[in-house]
Amino acid sequence: MTPIRALRSGAAAIALSFFAAGAVHADMSDTMMKKDIVDTAVAAGDFKTLATALKAAGLVDTLKGKGPFTVFAPTDAAFAKLPAGTVETLLKPENKAKLTSILTYHVVAGDVKAADVVKLTSAKTVNGQSVAIKAHDGMVMIDSAHVVKADIAASNGTIHVIDTVLMPK
Repeated sequence: MTPIRALRSGAAAIALSFFAAGAVHADMSDTMMKKDIVDTAVAAGDFKTLATALKAAGLVDTLKGKGPFTVFAPTDAAFAKLPAGTVETLLKPENKAKLTSILTYHVVAGDVKAADVVKLTSAKTVNGQSVAIKAHDGMVMIDSAHVVKADIAASNGTIHVIDTVLMPK
């Protein structure tokens, strides 16, 4: 299945239940609601690596499309936690399929808000695999990543900021 087709396919809903002070600038506000997911993330300034990866994978136009999408967006600091050379290797043209798999593992079809997470223990991502969801003691985790900010509205979906890059199994 192509990434575009996968992004447009139905997938299980996912959400996050918590807002936390985090690594995202306060300028990601309701005024950005008119921007799509990509433009909203770029404007925040903490997602340069993610934007570069989306471009290398050919997913920018898809995530600027109608949607709706729910994106678990790793910050630049999250990408920096990967072993040295990982990002550079993934950005090479010969690794586009692997990069696409990783990035689509961060996306769920549909516009899902934080209030629904307590009902879920997992959700299917557009790459076909499921992420685990845990909400406990005021913290929300998606696989091994902590949600540091939730429910950032965009014109075509919602962004939930995470502190770790998710890796498909």
